[in-house]
Amino acid sequence: MTTFFQGRVWKFGEDINTDLIQPGAARNMPLEQRHLACFSANRPGWSSEVQPGDIIVAGKNFGTGSSRPAAQNFLKLGVAFIGAETVNGLFLRNSINFGLPVMAVPGVSSGFEEPDTAEVDLSAGTIRNLRTSQVFQFAPLPPMLLQLLAQGGLMKVMFEQHKIRRLEAALPRAEK
Repeated sequence: MTTFFQGRVWKFGEDINTDLIQPGAARNMPLEQRHLACFSANRPGWSSEVQPGDIIVAGKNFGTGSSRPAAQNFLKLGVAFIGAETVNGLFLRNSINFGLPVMAVPGVSSGFEEPDTAEVDLSAGTIRNLRTSQVFQFAPLPPMLLQLLAQGGLMKVMFEQHKIRRLEAALPRAEK
């Protein structure tokens, strides 16, 4: 994983919970199809429009709710980064575990519109709107977490080190 990248922005509001990200009915779908239900309740058809490398910008309370591994949907769809005003701690940890960078970025939701392009630098802790040149700061990721993300997340590392037997939940990123 590179620590510097650009992508098209998808903008979401506040209180985006894991039920919206991965509806309960998706649990009955085959694992390789669950991502197709992502945001189907609040943004029908979104999963067929998002492309590898795209970026999500959102308001407060992103990822609240259950501990379901909703970040897997974004990985399967190829989402490269999520920046929200505030992020639920459990969702943040699950995202890092599966290899998806998600950061709390103060002010970010007011600085982007669809289909802006964002430039993210995980090492510097910045996200910049290429249309307006406005830059938003977040806490840069420490080298250890950058390395973990580069390796595909904690779940993948543990699987490769034979510390867990099954990696059914850790889906690969969409090809770029």
